[in-house]
Amino acid sequence: MKSKHKLHSDPKVKENLNLRLKKIEGQIRGIQGMIDREEYCDDVLNQLSSVRSALDGVSKTLLKSHIQTCVVERFKQNDSEILGEFMTTMDRILK
Repeated sequence: MKSKHKLHSDPKVKENLNLRLKKIEGQIRGIQGMIDREEYCDDVLNQLSSVRSALDGVSKTLLKSHIQTCVVERFKQNDSEILGEFMTTMDRILK
């Protein structure tokens, strides 16, 4: 679902997120190569675990930025929808 709101992160945070995602993209390509080369399953699973951990790091960084910018700003504006949106986001993240 597309929101009417936009990312309001610090440019340094945005750059950091993009760099991390590019590294993750490279890891994914590496895993695809491992599968094509029929490498040992345990090695592939270890790489998948690393990717999951890296994605969790990206999520944490974005969540922190989201709280510091979007959530705080919308609370200041007495936006009645922000609490529900934030709780839904937290439910999704903490599954």
